[in-house]
Amino acid sequence: MKLNTRDAQKFFAKPDRNAAAILIYGTDAVRVALRRRELLLSLVGENAADEMRLTRLSGVDVRRDPASVNDAMKATGFFPGDRAVFVEEAGDGVTAAIKSAIADWQPGDAQILLTAGQLGPRSSLRKLFEGEKRAYCIAIYQDPPGRAEIAASLEKSGISGISREAMTDLDILARSLDPGDFSQFMEKLGLYKLGDGTDLMPGDIAACAPAVQGAEMDTLIHLAADGKRDGLASEFARLTEQGTNATGITIAAARHFRALHAAAIDPEGPDRALARARPPVFGPARSRMAAQARRLGPAGVENALAMIMEAELRLRSGKPVPGLAFVERLLVKIASLERA
Repeated sequence: MKLNTRDAQKFFAKPDRNAAAILIYGTDAVRVALRRRELLLSLVGENAADEMRLTRLSGVDVRRDPASVNDAMKATGFFPGDRAVFVEEAGDGVTAAIKSAIADWQPGDAQILLTAGQLGPRSSLRKLFEGEKRAYCIAIYQDPPGRAEIAASLEKSGISGISREAMTDLDILARSLDPGDFSQFMEKLGLYKLGDGTDLMPGDIAACAPAVQGAEMDTLIHLAADGKRDGLASEFARLTEQGTNATGITIAAARHFRALHAAAIDPEGPDRALARARPPVFGPARSRMAAQARRLGPAGVENALAMIMEAELRLRSGKPVPGLAFVERLLVKIASLERA
């Protein structure tokens, strides 16, 4: 039985206990592995391997010994609870063995879960599962998680309320991160909001989102872009005491002002531009950068970028330059810029 994307999402949340076998396949091995992990947790729980309620086989094992699936499916466990047989890297070579196991399957037997790479329409294994009433066939595509899938993940984490802006940020983040990174982020977000009871807000997402390179210098660069010269000296001293060098600061500043330039020239406005940035900017940082882009305007940001580029060239010229003092003056000059 073939499941579409919407029905598959419901199935992962509440799998059919009367299914003899389930096939998950797709070109993205990470996405397939994440779905396999989710389904096994639903079927047999996280302690199944320790309690010998989960048997792992490879496609090679099954091809060499076709009876291995049936034997594992019928085996009696030492511990009570649901059982499963997991066959990884399956292919058309296991079709006959799986077909025999499905035919012999009875309620109380271990459920069979298979994962595979891309299976074409002519695949015998795929055809078996699509035409079998007691089996399910689920294709995993490379599309990022949709809002329904994100909402289901939030519900699993105990987060029931979410603001519209936070959902937009999650949607953007899902399209920006690799599947594994996004899954880890969602787990971190669930722990962050554990016992909170309040709606999920953009600030929560910003607090848990993966840090980007140069994030430790954000405060310093923001002060310069905000035009706040008063706090620059103390923040600069704090960073340099930690070993931050002049070149690292100019690299972080260039990255920040390039993002500001893209935001300043975007016809849809800085907020929309920063939401589409890679990596995207979330929560208060996005509002702050949007205000910086409006304050300086395209020409003002270009002036700042020109100053940063000149500073980078001088630092790399090989001529003796008091690097830290030079970069500190650069940031003060940038903070003194006004909309051109």
